[in-house]
Amino acid sequence: MSDQARTGSYGSYGSYDTNVNNPPSRQTVKFITAATIGVTLLLLSGLILTGTVIGLIIATPLLVLFSPILVPAAIVLSLAAGGFLFSGGCGVAAIAALSWIYNYVSGNQPAGSDTLDYARGAIADKARDVKERAKDYASYAQGRAQETTQGSTY
Repeated sequence: MSDQARTGSYGSYGSYDTNVNNPPSRQTVKFITAATIGVTLLLLSGLILTGTVIGLIIATPLLVLFSPILVPAAIVLSLAAGGFLFSGGCGVAAIAALSWIYNYVSGNQPAGSDTLDYARGAIADKARDVKERAKDYASYAQGRAQETTQGSTY
């Protein structure tokens, strides 16, 4: 009797098997769905690759024949697209700069305004120092010129 297959509820490891008469579990349905979608997408990618290769095989003679026209046209189109992108980027940069200037002038504190104020103060201090040095040098030069003129008149 011990040889007979048990129709009981224990599996081979002695644990209770709950999936004997139950419907498929949620994980099984997820796996089957994912496998079906994966296989379908794999087949579609293979078909697209095959179609692309066939299209290139058919189009290669046309591309070779029309390459003296297509290559310069592609160069012109890429340069035009690059020019439009560059001009658009410059426009966006100008709008951003004007917006920052407007916020700074209107009293808001945009990012980097403290650095600008520090730089303005440093430049003003340097300009003041240069002005004082120029005055000192001018008075020194004027004094030397007076000494030279007084010394040569005697």
